Amino acid sequence: MKVGVFQLAPQFGEVKKNMERVEKGLQQIKEALIVLPELFNTGYQFTSGEELASLAEKIPDGPTTGRLAELAHKNLLHIVAGIAEREGEKFYNSAVLVGPDGYIDHYRKVHLFLDEKLWFAPGDKAWEIYDIGPAKIGLMICFDWIFPEVARTLVLKGAEVICHPSNLLIPFFGQRAMITRSIENMVYTITCNRTGWEERGGKERITFTGMSQVVSPRGEVFLSLKREEEGVALVGIDPMVARNKSFTPHNDLFRDRRADLYAL
Repeated sequence: MKVGVFQLAPQFGEVKKNMERVEKGLQQIKEALIVLPELFNTGYQFTSGEELASLAEKIPDGPTTGRLAELAHKNLLHIVAGIAEREGEKFYNSAVLVGPDGYIDHYRKVHLFLDEKLWFAPGDKAWEIYDIGPAKIGLMICFDWIFPEVARTLVLKGAEVICHPSNLLIPFFGQRAMITRSIENMVYTITCNRTGWEERGGKERITFTGMSQVVSPRGEVFLSLKREEEGVALVGIDPMVARNKSFTPHNDLFRDRRADLYAL
């Protein structure tokens, strides 16, 4: 199957323009799994709850999810995209999954980072696995990378590919850690990070580290973008590789687990 990332620098608050850019960038991409950055439609550095309220959307009834679904239907794509979600009086940092037949589901970020805790509620939905045909996939968002329980939970539930929309700030920590997550779970990981910087409302400038990547179950970096590069990158993967957890002739990564001794 073909998988890829669309690394870009969203314009803060320009939801329509950011969506149009994605539509233009993916117009020639067909029959692939594409991951977009975290909060790709709004930008990242919110300065107030009122600002977030003006930009967040319902899922799946909001315009961004609808347009992503239309694009996925037209080009036979599966798309994972980070957006700001509104549900009643709460707001979530979410990742939506759409496919050729429309909206599938969404995940709400569980582990909020830094000022995200000022604006978003922590995720309240358990991690799920989605069979998209060629592979079973799971979703996590950005700072989830530092908690190994997230990737392990997804793989124990059957994920062969982990999609990881991100706005990584700490230089290369997240990218390096996702190589380890791939190795320790023998799973493909697709990290789509954003690039560029934001400096809003008198806050300190934050610079995003780019370097979106696709990593194999053996820790091979199949593709990696540069820090300031923008655009779409694709690579072919074989999901069957992630179904084999044999590490040596005498070791199976999951059969060798001693869950009876891990409990605290």
